[in-house]
Amino acid sequence: MNQVTRRTLIASGATAATLGAGLVYTRVQFPFFFERFMKDLRQPIHSAGTFPDPRKWPDRGFHAAWLGHSTVLLKLNGFTILTDPVFSSRAGLDLRLFTIGIKRMVAPALQVKQLPPIDLILNSHVHMDHLDTPTMRRLESKRTEVVMASQTSDLIRRERFKHVTELGWGRSTQVGPARITAFEVRHWGARMRSDTYRGYNGYFIDIDGRRLVFAGDTALTDTFRQVRQTRGVDLAIMPIGAYNPWIRVHCNPEQAWRMGNDAGAEFLMPVHHKTFQLSREPYNEPIDRFLSAAGSRPERVVASNIGQEFHWS
Repeated sequence: MNQVTRRTLIASGATAATLGAGLVYTRVQFPFFFERFMKDLRQPIHSAGTFPDPRKWPDRGFHAAWLGHSTVLLKLNGFTILTDPVFSSRAGLDLRLFTIGIKRMVAPALQVKQLPPIDLILNSHVHMDHLDTPTMRRLESKRTEVVMASQTSDLIRRERFKHVTELGWGRSTQVGPARITAFEVRHWGARMRSDTYRGYNGYFIDIDGRRLVFAGDTALTDTFRQVRQTRGVDLAIMPIGAYNPWIRVHCNPEQAWRMGNDAGAEFLMPVHHKTFQLSREPYNEPIDRFLSAAGSRPERVVASNIGQEFHWS
């Protein structure tokens, strides 16, 4: 990556969280970084406005809430899953005392202390807006299992969880009643510039006769059609933001809709928007385009705003 490219990335507000480029700034880059840092200091973090209440969710049935970015809380017949948990005010380089990185525009719909006990954390890849190490430290519990992509678990304190499993594409593991299967998406896994060996996954979740997809991050790919089984899925959690100009590694809303349909999804939950300014598209454009793609079936789109819940039996 040359200096001109790196300057463009910093000026556009992108970080290692989305580009895997690492937070390495030259003297030429510093003015851009400082300008963005000062702008972030002045920018407030807005309230989600809508707040789910998982305490009221019964142990029967299937329940979901979008908490922000790619973080979704699921409760499937009493079994709780948390996807790509990021609850910090910034996504970026964790220096323990503080984080250097991009600031949230909207706070999580729940705080960590408001979560129910979590049975499974499902991590798609370790970009900093998907694996937030301060959040993972706060979620450490001997009752919680973690499923991650291959060669990524060194970034968390594995011994502080019940069990940590790395999955490559096409591999499965059983966690309680849930069968988790990793599949290939079109993205990449490096957290910094040099660790290009790290994996990245989408996941199928099979539990009690229900099937879900958590796509993680992906550009347009045919793998959702290829890995679909004889029956479709009940819910597909699909990323719809950060496509301008990163269309080679992030799908646009119409492509997300297509891939959800390729998987045979009855309902689709759009995520990866409205939380961090990762790209150039206007704030509401991803969800507006996704709803437009739904056409005459808007009822298939669930949780279009942070904090909304979805329940089905």
